[in-house]
Amino acid sequence: MAPKHPSPEGVARLQKAEKKATSSGGFFSFGSSTADRMEEAADLFKAAATQFKNDGCYKDAGDAFLRAADCSFQAQQPNDANAFSWEAAKVYKQTNPELAVSALIRAVKGYRDANRYRQAGDRQKEIAQLLVDDLGDLRSALDAYAEAAKLYELDGAEATASACYKDVADLAAQLDDFPRAIETYDKVIKQSLKSPLTKYSVKEYFFKSGLCYLASGDLVDAGRAIGSFVEQDPSFAQTREHKFLTGALEAVEAGDPEAYTAHVVEYDQLTKLDPWKTQIMLKIKKGIAEEPGLT
Repeated sequence: MAPKHPSPEGVARLQKAEKKATSSGGFFSFGSSTADRMEEAADLFKAAATQFKNDGCYKDAGDAFLRAADCSFQAQQPNDANAFSWEAAKVYKQTNPELAVSALIRAVKGYRDANRYRQAGDRQKEIAQLLVDDLGDLRSALDAYAEAAKLYELDGAEATASACYKDVADLAAQLDDFPRAIETYDKVIKQSLKSPLTKYSVKEYFFKSGLCYLASGDLVDAGRAIGSFVEQDPSFAQTREHKFLTGALEAVEAGDPEAYTAHVVEYDQLTKLDPWKTQIMLKIKKGIAEEPGLT
């Protein structure tokens, strides 16, 4: 696809905005402050960005929105500056996810400086999602989700923070950092058990944590953990997830990959495995192949 070019109207608006932003004033501007001039320039850059967006020139649109953010900051309008940084990120996402991340980082800093932690957390979570979906940088995404969780905690949004910690744990397991995954699932479990509205999801977190224990190869702690899950929520003992974990633990302890595979197949027939569980279960099976029977 041939690259799109900015329309003459958009270019003209950008030039007008740059002229306003860089002018030093003069006799006819007597009485107008730098802040007023920068606020006018921000509006002009916004107009240029909107035109470039309509032209399908997303990189140019993002650049213009960031210039609007710069001008708004100089005009002592931090809320507008943060909003323009976010607008830049939204258009950059179309073609330049790296630039979108950079724009979002600016927005996060602005919202943090203004003590608007919920908005900062929202933008930080967007960074994490871009790192996973568009850039495939799971380790950086893990750190981004952890930072988002902390920002939500500062706002008192414990449930939203817990959802981000769940993502941290999921990514840690995918990166073979099972101790961090287990520790973080434990945090999510404790938060989920606090409310009847979130308690229903704790079975999933018990299961994921148990899988991480098995994948880590620490079978003694795995057995203890499975028992602790039942202590925390006795109803877990009646679930197919508990049945799988106990059966899988026995198969791993025996070094029996066939028995383990049978448990996986049985579980999958009743509850279709998602890609994350499939990945971790394969890591458990690989551990059996690398470690002969333990009994």
